[in-house]
Amino acid sequence: MSKERVSRRQFLNYTLTGVGGFMAAGMLMPMVRFAVDPVLKGEAAGDFIATKQKVSELTDEPVRVDFTFKQKDAWYESEVTNTAWVYKDGDKIVALSPICKHLGCTVGWNTNKEHPNQFFCPCHYGRYEKDGTNIPGTPPLAPLDEYPYKEKGGFLYLGKAEPRKEA
Repeated sequence: MSKERVSRRQFLNYTLTGVGGFMAAGMLMPMVRFAVDPVLKGEAAGDFIATKQKVSELTDEPVRVDFTFKQKDAWYESEVTNTAWVYKDGDKIVALSPICKHLGCTVGWNTNKEHPNQFFCPCHYGRYEKDGTNIPGTPPLAPLDEYPYKEKGGFLYLGKAEPRKEA
């Protein structure tokens, strides 16, 4: 212990500095956690979701495949159903997102009689080739997104849709 006495003014100064620092740390910690927490969490983008589609049943004709998964938004958990257009191109499987890159409408396969064997968006007459590339002169400016896929136990598993670069 030191022999010097602490004056009232020094005691009050130390006390207010300590309390103020404690309060500032209490206010800053949630902000720091908010900024750092997403970096520390594991990324779930690598997860693949099982579909009911058997890989052996796929042909060169695109088929609509629906798949369901649980999505958690903060404290609310919901069941979400997504769709993919899936077909075989030789030995490779192609899984395309049905979401039009123009304004987010849903495209259908072979639904326009004037343009057979194409993906067609009825909202603004957008068209895509079978491989998902957008047809020049139509509203979409980018190709359809593509799902990464895996085969497990004879069934098709799809990942998160990824944007493609134009070929």
